[in-house]
Amino acid sequence: MFIKFFYLLRDRGLNISLDEWLCLVEALDKGLAMNSLLEFYYLCRNVLIKNEADYDKFDLAFAEYFQGVETVEEIPDELWQWLHTEERERDILDRPDWAKEYDFDKLMEMFRERLAEQTEKHDGGNYWIGTGGTSAMGHGGYNPSGIRVGGYSRHRTAVQVAGDRNFRDFRQDQSLDTRQFQMAFRKLRQFSTRVDMAKTELDVEGTIDATCNNAGMLKLVYEKPRKNTVKLLLLMDSDGSMSPYTNLCNQLFQAVHQSTHLKDLKIYYFHNCIYDYLYTSPRCQHGEWVETDWVFNNLDSEYKVILVGDAAMSPYELIAKGGNNDWSLYNEEPGILWLQKFPKRYKKCIWLNPIKEQRWEHAYGSRTIQMVRQVFPMFELTLDGLDKGIQRLLVR
Repeated sequence: MFIKFFYLLRDRGLNISLDEWLCLVEALDKGLAMNSLLEFYYLCRNVLIKNEADYDKFDLAFAEYFQGVETVEEIPDELWQWLHTEERERDILDRPDWAKEYDFDKLMEMFRERLAEQTEKHDGGNYWIGTGGTSAMGHGGYNPSGIRVGGYSRHRTAVQVAGDRNFRDFRQDQSLDTRQFQMAFRKLRQFSTRVDMAKTELDVEGTIDATCNNAGMLKLVYEKPRKNTVKLLLLMDSDGSMSPYTNLCNQLFQAVHQSTHLKDLKIYYFHNCIYDYLYTSPRCQHGEWVETDWVFNNLDSEYKVILVGDAAMSPYELIAKGGNNDWSLYNEEPGILWLQKFPKRYKKCIWLNPIKEQRWEHAYGSRTIQMVRQVFPMFELTLDGLDKGIQRLLVR
């Protein structure tokens, strides 16, 4: 029963074991879903999903299987503004003639027709998309079979809840904000060492353990302070095809600068590929640079190197002499050779790519992306991808 649902969940990236599925089947046999699709939803989520980061994937897969919906349709901003008003309380005692039930396909057809016709906000009534009333679409009213747009569910009878994905912010594959960057970079503190001096820093985890072992009576535990030993070289692609990711790269820049556990931090920029020079500002202007060889000669091999870029460019920029877009800076060595010098000089290097990993083989520049992946371990610039990249840097 529901075996296709099992395979759909697996296909959508949810790691569900056969034992967990059999546990769900046993729960169904015991009647824990109470013959309710809503209760079945909660039962599935509680039994099958082990991490809140996967809740949003589960919601999308559940809607796709039981309602034939793959994505939530875009709702115009103006319509959202009309609908985001205070809820009205309505007591419905009996179902009148207007409470006709519709199947999902019919509801979506009606929804598109109303959306094309409607030109103003509407409250009450039984036809337009609005608040209150008995229309099959809107919110704040009542209809036993309808689409809720905005607002909050009270009767739990809507066939499709438009735009209601409560757990999208829990996903591990979403783009990062500054704080998430900072939290990920804190893992580099594992490279720091203890200073041989008096124990003056509070050991929070040790204090908790000692207090528990002391029958709940507070027992403070101290440890020696750490000395920052992490040296980081951050190289960022700037301008061109990276323009759509400017805000994301700015957040990364701010997070790295605000990190307090780095012994040394060097940040340089390049455009598409690295050649003879690395720029000292994201403008990548003439004269605002240092020689790449100078970096190799002055930054020792203990630096951890993180390169950030989409790796998407014309092949000649990567494999040809003179491939540099700046014709006045003719490169005698192809860009790919310059890139290969980094893992030879530095023990730990990773490449973070803002393009979704599933598009690396099909996006513009897919050929050069694959070539760069042969040089550097490449990770997607999401929370999950950054975690994997940091773990790669932590391997001793």
